[in-house]
Amino acid sequence: MASGTITSRITGLVKNSVLLAAIGNGVFADTYTVANILPTVVYVLLIGGAINAVFVPQLVRHVKSDADKGEAYAQRLFTAVALVLFVLTVVSVIAAPWLVQLYGKDWSPRDVEVASAFARFLLPQIFFYGLFAIVSQVLNTHGRFGAPMFAPIVNNVVIITTSSLFLYIAGTGTTTRTVTDTEIALLGIGTTLGAALQAGALWPSLRRAGIRLRLRPDLRGSGLGKAWALARWTIVLVFINQIGTLVAIRLASGVNATTDADVGATVYSSAFTVFILPQSVITVSVVTALLPQLSSHAADGRLDIVRERIGWALRTTGSLVVPLAAALVVLGAPISVLLFRHGSFTAEAAQILGITLSAFALGLPAFSAYYVLLRGFYALEDTRTPTFNAFLLNGFNIGLAYLAVAVLPADQAIPGLGLAYAAAYWVALFALALQLRRRLGRLDGYLVVRTHVRVLAASAFAAAVMAGCAYAAWRLVGPLDSAVVAAIVLLAGGIPGVGAYLIGVKVFSITEVQAVMGMVLRRGGR
Repeated sequence: MASGTITSRITGLVKNSVLLAAIGNGVFADTYTVANILPTVVYVLLIGGAINAVFVPQLVRHVKSDADKGEAYAQRLFTAVALVLFVLTVVSVIAAPWLVQLYGKDWSPRDVEVASAFARFLLPQIFFYGLFAIVSQVLNTHGRFGAPMFAPIVNNVVIITTSSLFLYIAGTGTTTRTVTDTEIALLGIGTTLGAALQAGALWPSLRRAGIRLRLRPDLRGSGLGKAWALARWTIVLVFINQIGTLVAIRLASGVNATTDADVGATVYSSAFTVFILPQSVITVSVVTALLPQLSSHAADGRLDIVRERIGWALRTTGSLVVPLAAALVVLGAPISVLLFRHGSFTAEAAQILGITLSAFALGLPAFSAYYVLLRGFYALEDTRTPTFNAFLLNGFNIGLAYLAVAVLPADQAIPGLGLAYAAAYWVALFALALQLRRRLGRLDGYLVVRTHVRVLAASAFAAAVMAGCAYAAWRLVGPLDSAVVAAIVLLAGGIPGVGAYLIGVKVFSITEVQAVMGMVLRRGGR
């Protein structure tokens, strides 16, 4: 799973780099970014959260209890989800002009027109995101984890091709006033085509696993009622989270539209995309495999095993995520210049993106651990507690986001939004941990804290080495305004930093890292 995720994320970075080279960092870029965020927001808000949080435990239970190993239940669930997705897609496309204005702040009529046109092409992704999610979860419950991790590569390749064609046809410096309907259609249709092919890429794996997914009309009395009842709380949770996203994107787009900073929603969104890479590769891989097990043990009443597995996940993911967070904090600027200083994307915007990435990264360990703890609640079929905790998380995020935009200069406002997000996750993590501890009796807190203290010590040593070496390289090669300079600074800091962390792993006896390295080496030697 990790290898699939790493490959898809590497191609995803290339995709983002080519895409930003094509659309730049101005208001035009924000119109595409907002329109491309909308399918994810609508899908996750109204059904995606339920698929991820509720349906896996229910599928596991039916696989264990039903004579057909849950096949009929999976088919009915697939049918219900497909119907909901179709209706959502149609309604969203009709409502596109109103949706984009929720996220775009202080846009001109032409900006709204371009964003609405993009949204009409991009909102059909809702349907394909949903199909991908439900089929992925069915595969996961049958022990098939690889295909969902590799399928996004197809999407990335399609968008890389589409963005390259757009850059070739439109050139650099495209604005909402100069872009043509044909160019909007090219970028919009190509992006949605990538999502469609990503969903279609899972069907060969279904066939190889002998899983038959088909539409069934007999939904009444099929046992879906319990799943939807549990999903109600998850939908509320996601709604609260999306309010936080709405505020951040709206504030960021307003900064771009009303100031000379020339950075906004696209910079914020791109920094967030890089920020979640360690969590996507490490934490998601671990938890995706772990959730069916947690659900099975919770169904059997084995809370001791649930507690032990959650503690193991926290220690293992933390031992890898914390040093990567330190690397993003120290090397955020050269990473961003290397990835995004191409085509229409300016050096100044890339550097601000890097600072925003560093601000986000301060909250990466909390973001990763929060994800693990949420899955503990979902395995216990408790979607209510995380929902109430989301009020705390987003309340802090929204309050700090407004404060950042109000008091910081325009060129620091977007990094301020990243810092607000990071701070909110630390507050919410401690609250959620206390609540899960009450449910499970304890959380193996001593082992988790002991491991993280050692990891923090090793990461601090590595960060100091990275910072010193990167600074020396920067002084030697000059201003950080090109991909070549950024690559030199990144290598000068990153390679010694990796060595320093491995020394720290040895000195502080961080067995979790040693275990992961041993597993990778064994599998690599096969």
